[in-house]
Amino acid sequence: MTDRKALPSIDTTRCTGCGWCVAVCPPHVLSLESRNWQKFSTLHDEPGCTGCGLCAVKCPFDAIAMQRRCIPDRSKGR
Repeated sequence: MTDRKALPSIDTTRCTGCGWCVAVCPPHVLSLESRNWQKFSTLHDEPGCTGCGLCAVKCPFDAIAMQRRCIPDRSKGR
């Protein structure tokens, strides 16, 4: 079974890697990644994200949009 919840979708062309989204994320599922000498935010734990949207609100560059996606429900065993 899967749940649909809003997860942050990060536009790496707008993200400057400032870290504000990482700082305000309550479950700490966002981190900064460096690739080709550029720093940007990335969601490293989709199931751990609560979908609160604080990251999108805090981003000063409008690089984060909350989008509904299906994610596996880890609380139920197979």
